[in-house]
Amino acid sequence: MRIMKEATLYKALPDGRVECTACARRCKLSDGQYGFCGVRWNLGGKLYLMVYGKISAIAVDPIEKKPLYHFNPGSMVLSFSTYGCSWACQYCQNFDISQRRILEGFEVTPEKIIELAETYGTQGITYTYNEPSIFAEFAHDVGILAKKKGLFNTFVTNGYMTDEAIDYISKFLDAATVDFKGNAEPKFLRKFSLVPDPEPIFQTILEMKRKGIFVEITDLVVPEIGDNLEYAHKLVRWIVDNLGPETPIHFLRFHPDYNVDYLPPTPIETLEKHAQVAKEEGLKYVYIGNVPGHKLENTYCPSCGRVVIRRRGFDILEVNLTEDGRCKFCGAKINIGGKVWSTWRLSDRFVYVPIELLSRYVRVTREQIEELRNKIHVKRQEG
Repeated sequence: MRIMKEATLYKALPDGRVECTACARRCKLSDGQYGFCGVRWNLGGKLYLMVYGKISAIAVDPIEKKPLYHFNPGSMVLSFSTYGCSWACQYCQNFDISQRRILEGFEVTPEKIIELAETYGTQGITYTYNEPSIFAEFAHDVGILAKKKGLFNTFVTNGYMTDEAIDYISKFLDAATVDFKGNAEPKFLRKFSLVPDPEPIFQTILEMKRKGIFVEITDLVVPEIGDNLEYAHKLVRWIVDNLGPETPIHFLRFHPDYNVDYLPPTPIETLEKHAQVAKEEGLKYVYIGNVPGHKLENTYCPSCGRVVIRRRGFDILEVNLTEDGRCKFCGAKINIGGKVWSTWRLSDRFVYVPIELLSRYVRVTREQIEELRNKIHVKRQEG
């Protein structure tokens, strides 16, 4: 069993401390300490990713579930996660994965992930369910192999990264869904996600754009506490000014969960007001998510207004695009990264992956960590 791997994203500091550069918290850790995420540890003056090759969940999904509506629509992706997160969202629907700071999972190699992706006939790999930047080194090793095999790579991320991390992942990352919460209102993020400042998210997106990574934006609209339309205006205006009016945005419906189970689901009217704000500010591709059957699940041609991709939930029902990504009705170019895959016609693009039959579940104990730490110290003294 490979218990750990030395991280790439860190800097050595005096007195055996390290500074992690995977996320914008830049945790400075003394020997034996771990970061906010719970999975990046300083052992003997080096930073180790303790969940390298240990996944908590894996499945085949439609890419629309991410959601990515404009990047390789209709495709299927192998999605997987580890444990831990750089945020502490009190409303997280994946809290059993993201908010458990544990060092365990189904043991897999990068090669095994690629084998599974090919076996299930997917077109790409998505790093999701928990924040992928915290396991960036494992994602990197998988992603580099994936590109060699002709598979694309996408992140579903909170965007709370560093320039060093973006440079590192840009070597393999093709697209990302960047998830804002509560319109990026600082007070909301501090109280309900323990995020000091949303500014690093904006810087991440700008750097992704510079690196040529295709970006779609989501915004989880939380009723009563994270639905301020003034901040929605600010967020959308920033997107138009910095990313351009063709950037897709998805306003996602909140569902009560975890520690914020006392609020109702987001009223559809609230989501529609957010969508109207986005349109008024000039965004051309505006969506409402987690409301199956809503008309703003569809992609409309900004030129003629006709439906070019009709959806319900995660399914595509109709495609009215030419092979070069133009509206069939008026010929206008639609912002599509990659191509529309014929797999959209499949009746079901969700596939269960029986990882429990393909791998063993492993756990790193405190005793093992201390043993490793002692060995590292002995090795340093001998060297």
